[in-house]
Amino acid sequence: MITFMRVDDRIIHGQIITRWSKEYPCDGIIAVNDKAATTPVLAQSFKASTDKKVFVWTKEHFKEVQEKVLNSPKRYFLITKNPVDMKEILVDMGFVPSDVKRLIIGPCNDRPGATKLGQNQSITQEEADALEAITNAGYTVEFALLKETSIGEWPKFRSKFGY
Repeated sequence: MITFMRVDDRIIHGQIITRWSKEYPCDGIIAVNDKAATTPVLAQSFKASTDKKVFVWTKEHFKEVQEKVLNSPKRYFLITKNPVDMKEILVDMGFVPSDVKRLIIGPCNDRPGATKLGQNQSITQEEADALEAITNAGYTVEFALLKETSIGEWPKFRSKFGY
């Protein structure tokens, strides 16, 4: 089962392990990112960052095992590197993660063409379109590097992207 969902451009790092896993206890982490899953050194570095079970999967593999994830008695975090990948999982694949209806957006670095929403939280129009689709599918999208530093939910920012 999925107990927590996050978009984080670093995928797995200390905050996930030390802070978020205390807020939302978990048995393991499922990172879905095609590049990390097909780059052994990246996948291994994520797995070495914690004593929890870590899976680094492509989107295609996740699609194949999504029912197994849903039916598992184990508690997992679902993490993607960007909102577009999370939209593909939650909207395009129709994955419905148990009772979790909140998606936390963590760090999204400043990049050309991105709109800055807060410290280390910038998104592109394509990512905004993905967040709008996720919201329209019934999820609450919140921007928070850490739980106590939330800068708000998607409705606060959507007008910056023409919605």
